[in-house]
Order: sequence, then structure tokens, then C-alpha cells
Amino acid sequence: MIASAEERACLEAARAALGIRSLAFGIHDAAFPAADDEDVGRGSPYAREARGLLEWARAIGFDAVQLGPQGETAAADASPYDAAIFARSSLSIAAARLAEDRWGRLLDPDRVASLLATRRAGAPGRTLPREAARLQRLLLDEAWSRFRARRGEPSLAYLAEAFASFERRHRGWLERDALYEALCAEYGDRSWMSWEPLDADLCIPGAERAEAARRRRSDLAVKHAGTMGRFRFEQGLAHAQHEELREHAASLGLRLFADAQIGFAERDRWAHQTLLVPGYRLGAPPSRTNPEGQPWDYPALRPEEFAGSGGPAGGSARGLIGERMGKLFAEFDAVRLDHPHGYVCPWVYRAELADRGAALRAGARLRASPDLPDHPELARFAIAEPGQLDRSAARWADEWVTGLRPEQVERYAGFFDAIVEEARRAGRGPDAILCEVLSTEPLPLRRVRERHGLGRFRVTQKAALSDPEDVYRIENARPEDWVMVGTHDTYPIWLLVEERARGDRGADEAAHLAACLEPEPVRRERLRERLAQEPGLLAQAKLAELLLGPARQVMIYFTDALGLRDPYNAPGSGSASNWTLRLSSHWLADWRARLAAERALDLPLAFALALRARGGDAGLVARLGAHAARLRGAAPALLAEAGR
Repeated sequence: MIASAEERACLEAARAALGIRSLAFGIHDAAFPAADDEDVGRGSPYAREARGLLEWARAIGFDAVQLGPQGETAAADASPYDAAIFARSSLSIAAARLAEDRWGRLLDPDRVASLLATRRAGAPGRTLPREAARLQRLLLDEAWSRFRARRGEPSLAYLAEAFASFERRHRGWLERDALYEALCAEYGDRSWMSWEPLDADLCIPGAERAEAARRRRSDLAVKHAGTMGRFRFEQGLAHAQHEELREHAASLGLRLFADAQIGFAERDRWAHQTLLVPGYRLGAPPSRTNPEGQPWDYPALRPEEFAGSGGPAGGSARGLIGERMGKLFAEFDAVRLDHPHGYVCPWVYRAELADRGAALRAGARLRASPDLPDHPELARFAIAEPGQLDRSAARWADEWVTGLRPEQVERYAGFFDAIVEEARRAGRGPDAILCEVLSTEPLPLRRVRERHGLGRFRVTQKAALSDPEDVYRIENARPEDWVMVGTHDTYPIWLLVEERARGDRGADEAAHLAACLEPEPVRRERLRERLAQEPGLLAQAKLAELLLGPARQVMIYFTDALGLRDPYNAPGSGSASNWTLRLSSHWLADWRARLAAERALDLPLAFALALRARGGDAGLVARLGAHAARLRGAAPALLAEAGR
């Protein structure tokens, strides 16, 4: 048992005493744990084994789960941030579960076992992307065949009705993506930019070509009926399993958070090409923590007044955002906005230049470049005026725009207003929008964020301890912010503290954390010495620190929570191992072993340390300490050291 009813009550009391409104556990679909009887080589939040992880998360004190982007990805690109903005990944379907009665026994259990027995062994704790795609394709092929053959059977009436309702609700994007699947079958591996003009522009409206487009759509629907039907079937399954997950999470008291990536998949570029800025790509500009920047090659949405007329997504980029966000708020309790700069003041660079890194660093802000000689095309998009720019600052710097009038802020806020409107339409407030604003926040973005009372992210492992004003320090946070030791893009804290222990940074962090956690000078010095000597204890102290700042929302990524040492994503890496980290089938036993060795998150300990530092209820601190001792099999050394 992870936690008794009394221990859970202690955790809730500690959260309330510290004013923590939300404590979220972050994990991406592919990283969910393995189970031999249902595993194709990749995780899924819809698999049976995933339920155990959610139950664990709730039992140790989390009240929300932050998933990653869940869109369909290309076979050659495992990054979920390059995924489709509407279509769910067919790889996340828990295909083995289709042998259950609930799913109409679309698969035979013996056949599932036989296919899964062919799965080759891989490195422990890693996904097998190619093997997972192969096995998933075989399983879904059989499920689709059996569904078509048995469509009229009573055992499939529930699914048939659910699929019909799903298709009615999602007709717009579903038909666009099904057409894209048909055209991919028509052209094979060729990019849509090399298709025949009519097909490449099939989603672009125009009276002069409307009849030809109508006939072409009709022809494709006949020729590729199987491909399009199968796509709708798989999307129906993925969405139905997601609804089941949401119901289960709610029954546990867990909210589900979406991740709206700023990138577009190829299918979305094809469908919405008239809404994209021509000749430019979006990336991450240079910053203090990433001096080279990142040339993502994502398209940038045209500002509303330049988005063109007509089109499949309500006629504008704002309409596309509304359609997408409306879907996400209908399927999740909150939405994380990946790189929200892209909605307000995207950093763009020329798409045609061969040296992408140099092009990125020579780029500009789309709506803050009124008169740049090397980017004259951007002048028509500008909101900031020449007299509002500090030419002595770098173009990507927060200080580039020095002031804005209210009407300018309103123009900058156009896309953000659409997001907030969809949240309100779903009955949600500002706390349902998580803004992944990191080290760089230009004035336009800050003003738009503050216009809606939204917070930002504070990643404490990146904090500059020598700079009291650093944005990543928790004491500089505001109540609406989110704090975390790391993200899916950073080193796990357990690896980082070991690296830092070999230099001055470890000693500096030990002194900083001892000052945060221990008010009494003599005990503080003893605690500092212990933290400086034992990296595992230092990591526990950094986790406890999250609970002490003004921010009321805390997020902990699965690598930090469960004591993993490998990063999930190394930004800019082309390694085949990137995005492949996952939990093993014995993840729970691994967590317990790491916990005993001070190598995994101990939430009861973190709450006890934070409460003690605040001068909280000594009885509650003692009960939390007892809970931590039971979980690890011994009294937690850090609590004992702080209390001596």
C-alpha cells in the first residue's frame, strides 16, 4: 500500500497549510510503463498498466497529470512536438485491450499473445519505435478487418454508436485528415509539396476550382475508401480510450492536462497553408540558457488581419486556434501552451537559407520588426513602432520592445484572446491555461499574459544563484506561476546534482537550500554540510524548495519523481535514443529501491521539510515523517538532520 487514508489526509493537510493549489505529475504517452501481456514496445496512457501509475500518483499526493502532445507523428520523427494538432497517435491506442468485452472483442486474445510474443527484446527502460509501429500495425489491421466483417453484430453496437457520434462531432478535421491519408496512399512517401497542384491545394478555397476539387474529393473517397475508413476507425478508438482514461482519472481525483505544441505536422501544413507566414519558419531565439537558439522549422501563423479569407478552419488563423483549443478543452481539464511566444511575438527566420542555425540567429520578431533592412517583408506585420524599440539590445532580448499602448497590446493579444475564450466556453478559468514561458519573455508577451492573469514557468535547476533577480528563482515567482525542478527538456535532477557536486555549484546550492529549509544557524550549518556531501539529499531538498515560494502550482516530471537518470529529450539532439525513455514493467519496485537510497522523490518528506521551514504544525510534520519512514523502510535522514 502506497498510502493509508490517514496518510493521504496528512498530505492534503500539508498541501493546504502550504497553500499549494495544484501538484501535477508530468509524463508523455510513450513513457508509460511496460507490461508483457499488452506491450508493443511503447507506452500508452490507455493501457491497463497505466492505471497503476495513475493510482500511485494520486496516492503519493499528486492531483493532476500533465501529458505530452498526443498527435499522430510521422514514422521518421518520434518527437511529439512535431505531431498533428487534431489527430491522435494511433501508437497510443492500447491495442491489446481490444480483446476485452468492452471493445467488442475486436481481437482474439490468443492472437494478441501470439503477435506480442514476436516482439524483439530491447534496451531496458526504452521504447522500440520501429517494433512498436510494426506490431501496432498488425494488431490494428486485424481489429479493422474484424470490425468491418462484424459491424452489424450486437456486441459491436456500443462501438458503432460511439464511432458515429465521434464522426459527427469531429467532422471538420476528421475529413481533412482522412483526405490527407488518402493522398499519402496515392503518392507514397512523397511530400505534399511535390503532389499535383490540385491535390497540394485541395483544402484551399476558390470558386474557379471548386468543382474540380469537389470531384477530386469524391474520387479519392471511392478509390481510398478503405484507407479513409480505417483512419476514422482508429481515431474513434483513440478518442474513446481517451474518454475512458479521463473518467478513470476523475474517479481518482486526478485532473488531466493537455499539451498544445506550437509545431505543426505535415498534414496540418497542407490543410492550413493559407494561414501560414510564407518564406519564414518559427524557432526558439538565443537566450541565457540556450545561447545558440533552436531552429525548429515550424510554420508561424499569419496574424489575424493577414490570414486570408475562406478556408477549412473557420476562415482565419484565429478560427483554427478556436477549433483546436475547443477540442482540447473538451477533452482535458487544462491545457499547457507550448512556447506561447508563437501566439504573440514569434521569433522567425528565413526558410530558404541552408544554414538553419545562422538563419535563426539572424531572425527577428514577427510583430516587432517595423523597419529592419534584412527583413523588409516583416514590416507589414509589425505592431511595435520604430520609436518603441531599443536598438542597443539584441532583437531577441526582452528589452527590444520598450513600451506599448493599450491598443497595441490588444492587437498582440488576438490569438491569446481566442484561447481564453475557448477556456471560458468550456467553463474554465485562467488556471486552466499553463503558459510555458521560460527564460525569455519579451514585453508584448508579458503584457498579454498579464492581461489575462496567467502565470509562467520557473525551472529552479536553471536558477542563477548569484542573481537575486533571476526569473527562475522561486522567490521571484507569483501565485499564478508554476514551479518545477525540471521539464522533459532538462537533465533529471538526480543526474544533475551528481554532476554539480564535482564543482562549486553543488556547494552553492547546499548553502542556498540550507538557508531555505533551516532557520536556526547551528542546525543550518550542519544541514549545509550534509547537503554538500550527499547529492541525493540535495535533490530531495530541491524538491522541497518548490513548496516554499509564492507560486501555488507545482509540477514534477516523471524522471524527477521516480528517480530516473537519463533525460527524456536532449534539445537539438539527432540521436535515435531521444524521446525513447520509458518506465519498465517493474517501475514501482524500482521506485521503492531508489527511495530507500535517496534517489527518488519523497513527497511526504518534501512536505515535512517545507512545513518545518515555515514553522508549521509539529504534529503534522511528525506524521509526514512517519509516512516517509514507512515508504522507505527507515527514518528519512534529511528530516532527522534538519530537526536535530
